[in-house]
Amino acid sequence: MKMQKMVWMGALALGAAGAQAAGVTLTMTCGSAEQDVQYCKKIATEWGAKTGNTLELLSVPQSSSDILGLFRQMFAARSDKLDVMQIDVVWPGILKDQLLDLKPYTKGIEKTHFPAMVANNTVNGKLLAMPWLTDAGVMFYRKDLLAKYGEKPPTTWAELTTTAKKVMDGERKAGNAAMQGFVFQAKAYEGLTCTGLEWVASFGGGTIIDRAGKTTINNPQAAKALDLAASWIGTIAPTGVLNYAEEEARGVFQNGNAVFMRNWPYAWALGNGSDSSIKGKIGVMVGMPKGDGPNSTGAAALGGWQMAVSKYTKHPKESADLVLYMTSEAVQKERSITLASNPTIPALYQDKDILAANPFYGDLFETLKVAVPRPATVTGMKYNEVSAAFWNATHEVLSGKATGAESVKKLEGKIDGIRRGPSW
Repeated sequence: MKMQKMVWMGALALGAAGAQAAGVTLTMTCGSAEQDVQYCKKIATEWGAKTGNTLELLSVPQSSSDILGLFRQMFAARSDKLDVMQIDVVWPGILKDQLLDLKPYTKGIEKTHFPAMVANNTVNGKLLAMPWLTDAGVMFYRKDLLAKYGEKPPTTWAELTTTAKKVMDGERKAGNAAMQGFVFQAKAYEGLTCTGLEWVASFGGGTIIDRAGKTTINNPQAAKALDLAASWIGTIAPTGVLNYAEEEARGVFQNGNAVFMRNWPYAWALGNGSDSSIKGKIGVMVGMPKGDGPNSTGAAALGGWQMAVSKYTKHPKESADLVLYMTSEAVQKERSITLASNPTIPALYQDKDILAANPFYGDLFETLKVAVPRPATVTGMKYNEVSAAFWNATHEVLSGKATGAESVKKLEGKIDGIRRGPSW
């Protein structure tokens, strides 16, 4: 796998040979998008000026799977050529034996971040990463259309089903034959693990596997959630949704042809862009819809990225210092205002400057509070197999090839087979 380095020195390292000699050189990865690269360069300058150290950026592939493959190659070689890296929310369990425990360096600052993210990054009592930016499933809706039909944002999936059908039928009668009630990610891939987990958890059906490692998916509430989702296909959702990922859903919604859309927060800025046909017409629900039953609650799949330190670094102290600087409140605030990046520190969702730049963050905060992590930490290296088993089982139900009850029973056996023993 091809690797490229971009050297970006801190101001002191550039300007003073003595400072450069006194400092260390670290190599870090950021995202592959140009705005991420540019922001990391800015961080490098600031941190370098503050510490006298030099930072090099290692270019990474665009695909998260390819990035993970690159990291695993370097770790297998016990390479000290990478010090700090940006990792996906589902990787701490997979990379648990390759990452430095940050607890000795944090002085408890992790307690200011969302607890679910800190728990996700903690494996066997070790804090393997610090939250860098967060993400969670969000329910978008056409606020103009709900107002037109005298409807309010639904609080349950049953209400969403009814409202979506009412508005969709009305708009079709008014001349928009392409109008859909609800679009979401239903393609057989990791995105369906997120949407499926949201449905199951919102019905009180658990999180596929609990934090103790027990398979919990085979229960009536999980089956009920999947059956309800299957009832949407061909009614309020197009049959083509079975092949929708994030961008396919966004395309339909942004073109004005859907009442509701489940997606990630990034869709807000694009939907309100100058080229969007629904600019100014998008609402964000306060939390995700609930299922029914005594343990029902709004549940949004937790996404996001973390900053971690390689166990093979020659400079653990300086690397940990860089991670803590990047994930600090001040840096997250600036990133949120300039890049619309979602902070991982709850207090920032009440910051007037951030709310001025991102008005929907007030509603997004309620969603993030109930974010549900995928069972990646507990399953470790076998998460990818577990996730694929879940999304395939869910897709079978959505496709009408199995009932919810049949699917969760079969899935329980499949997951237990992947585990192959009493523990993960």
